[in-house]
Amino acid sequence: MAKVLVIYYSQTGNTEQMANEVENGAVEVGADTRLKKATEVEMDDLRWADGIIIGSPTYFGLPTQEVKAVIDKSIEVRRELENKVGAAFASSKHRAGGRETTILAILQAMLVHGMVVCGDPISSGGHYGAASNGAPDEQAMKECKELGKRVALLAEKIRG
Repeated sequence: MAKVLVIYYSQTGNTEQMANEVENGAVEVGADTRLKKATEVEMDDLRWADGIIIGSPTYFGLPTQEVKAVIDKSIEVRRELENKVGAAFASSKHRAGGRETTILAILQAMLVHGMVVCGDPISSGGHYGAASNGAPDEQAMKECKELGKRVALLAEKIRG
């Protein structure tokens, strides 16, 4: 089965809860997973993964500096990430806090790497990835789990 890396940064615990549920979704469909805080990610983790899912709180409509540091460092493995599946999730304190722009910033970096970007299926309610306003509610947790499943299954298909 696919190998899925879930990377996140969380100050309040909201994004961490989401990351755990994303991982649960990938595990549920049989993926081998690694769950890592952004500050703990090594470039070998990126090499290892078939699918990479990154989650961040929203700071001024963008990912946190800890998540951005992973993205910046990933230039070291740029050509090695081609055709891996990528996805993103975000949380914010305010309902208009920039969750979609945060997700899109992460997805843009994945596109630069030549990754296959996976959005959130309409059946779970989102478009670009899973999102939460404050502490994740039942719907946000469902979206997180479905995103983890979708990335794992797509990564397995691409892997062949």
